Amino acid sequence: MSCTVLLELNVKPELVEATIAKMGELLPETRRYEGCIDVYAYQDQDNPTTIVAIEQWQTRQAYEKYFAWRTETGVMAKLGESLAAEPSLRFFDKKA
Repeated sequence: MSCTVLLELNVKPELVEATIAKMGELLPETRRYEGCIDVYAYQDQDNPTTIVAIEQWQTRQAYEKYFAWRTETGVMAKLGESLAAEPSLRFFDKKA
């Protein structure tokens, strides 16, 4: 069964556009990562500093392997510099 991952980012207002641009550069590589089914980033219409990545992975373990790789390469630390708060990371199973 696949796993849906929601990654919610609260971005510093002055870094929103740069963060979106960086995600646009990174996501094609994420889509090619083993176990990734699909991923897109969305900006909240009412609060543009909120960015949500909605991701489909073959398994949670595949996502965790990917996340570890992104952490090891320094991408997560760099992304963290753009955030106004800790990111929210949630995992979901489709039920209906």
